[in-house]
Amino acid sequence: MRRVAVLLVSATLVGGCASERHGRSSSTVRTALSSPTPTTSAAPRQAPTTPRSTTPAPTVTVVTTAISQFGPILFDRTGQAIYTFDIETSSKPACYGDCALAWPPVLTTGEPVAGGAVRPGLLGVTSRIGGHTQVTYGGKPLYFYAHEGKHQVLCHNVTEYGGRWLAVTAAANPAPT
Repeated sequence: MRRVAVLLVSATLVGGCASERHGRSSSTVRTALSSPTPTTSAAPRQAPTTPRSTTPAPTVTVVTTAISQFGPILFDRTGQAIYTFDIETSSKPACYGDCALAWPPVLTTGEPVAGGAVRPGLLGVTSRIGGHTQVTYGGKPLYFYAHEGKHQVLCHNVTEYGGRWLAVTAAANPAPT
């Protein structure tokens, strides 16, 4: 019981996406907590607390697929989960300022490369204000969640910054909830 309480507190501290004040449903919290946890230590895993940089990415950005608790979804080559923002209905990004600090765009300085089950024809790019190039999939801009560790998917189907954040399948659809 103590370990469950520690996990609940840790999940709440992860960041905005785990907070009830941002509209996260309790079923989403249960799903996030049901993901495998390390058993090698009694201490809870600490998520990164510093937002990811919004500086340009390496020359080649690889978008691939991997298995998550929501099925196969998009990740970058380092294992960082990738999301779309449902209020963006075209390739034009709407997430800037505080939104982009919490949800950094997937940036590239070259053409993105498909890995795994990613469909190369669905990969593209769009321009951001300030001159950076953001990766798109199925015509929608892609983002990371800044306070999520590698191979974690804690923020699927979360409402923040006026819309829902959704993990993405290789078919460019939202992952099942």
